[in-house]
Amino acid sequence: MKITDVKTFLMHVGAPDPQRYATDGGFGAGRFSGNITGTRNWLFVKVYTDEGVTGIGECSGWPRVIETAVQDLKALLIGEDPQHIERLWQKMMTAIMGHGMTGTVGAGALTGLDMALWDIKGKVLGVPVWSLLGGQVRDRVRIYAHANTPEAALSLKARGIKALKCGGVSDPVRRVAALREAVGDDIDLMIDLHGPPWLTPADAVTLARALEPYRLLFIEDPIAPENLDGYRRIRDAAHVPLAAGERMTTIFGLRDLIERELVDVVQPDTGRAGGLTQMKKIAAMAEAHHIMMAPHSGSLGPVAEYAALHLMAAIPNALFLERVEDDWEGRARTVIPHPVSEDGFLRVPDAPGLGVDIDEAFVARFPSQANVSVPITRDSGSYVEGTFDEHVYVQTRLRQARYFGPR
Repeated sequence: MKITDVKTFLMHVGAPDPQRYATDGGFGAGRFSGNITGTRNWLFVKVYTDEGVTGIGECSGWPRVIETAVQDLKALLIGEDPQHIERLWQKMMTAIMGHGMTGTVGAGALTGLDMALWDIKGKVLGVPVWSLLGGQVRDRVRIYAHANTPEAALSLKARGIKALKCGGVSDPVRRVAALREAVGDDIDLMIDLHGPPWLTPADAVTLARALEPYRLLFIEDPIAPENLDGYRRIRDAAHVPLAAGERMTTIFGLRDLIERELVDVVQPDTGRAGGLTQMKKIAAMAEAHHIMMAPHSGSLGPVAEYAALHLMAAIPNALFLERVEDDWEGRARTVIPHPVSEDGFLRVPDAPGLGVDIDEAFVARFPSQANVSVPITRDSGSYVEGTFDEHVYVQTRLRQARYFGPR
């Protein structure tokens, strides 16, 4: 069997309801044709073979740019045997290293192609991808959902969701307090602070201490991801579990976060961490340090979600999978079949390969129109008052007595 072609499928995706998405401003406030709001894109990739077997994958990180990277890597794959996944990953990684450290663009391209190769191998052998990753530890994967208001949280609780994450930094303590009061102590709560430019390490320590009484399962991305020494400061000063890793790629990018034990939960992105080949290795590194895995998927499409289900089925240190339960209405029509959430779990697929494909005609209805934006609005409260037009990368919170207070 030989690879004969690689094709990409890029689509513009609507933003979730802001009350049901764990951030202050979603994916930008712009409105585009087709009544699409926001600048989120999904990029799917298909690998074709001379025996008629195809594989599907998904790339995240900067989809419009990654599409070019995938096309650049295509020449390295044509004529190769798709079953040699590790060798092909190494070949592609070596080919791009001359461009500098592998960031989300390079790793995002590797991810989609690697995912498609696993899909092909499973189909050829007639087994699900989880079987190739070591077999099942579990046949369903617990999920957590997004809620920024008590009303959204109670709606999810009524549907059987037992873990919820809010987001943004405009009013974190009062937001968490309101959610805890609404859902009670039987629901696990988390907050995503989204990294820069919102908090210095000193601010993050103050905030973490203020959140201690609410017994959060974790605080996600309290500071910029490259500030590893800052994570140590927070860890030493506050008694709240930390989570991070969605902006990092490959075992090399996540190594220090794991080996220095700076987090309790590691969150590699299933669409840009480097593929299932890397995700399995990251999980093993984390397991050796008693760190749990909770893959990021807050901006991802449904193909990457399928890949995450296979991974989570096969690793012992799977905590749960992030899911935007009330996402853009077109999500369910993008793939066939669409996974069904039941009582806070997603059932692991058992079809050969990943067990999913895209509806190419539906994807084609939503051509990409934009893919970057300032991620919040002027009145969201994320930036310090009077600094919205600066869009700086690092800030110190002002009016701290009000900002960090519970009332």
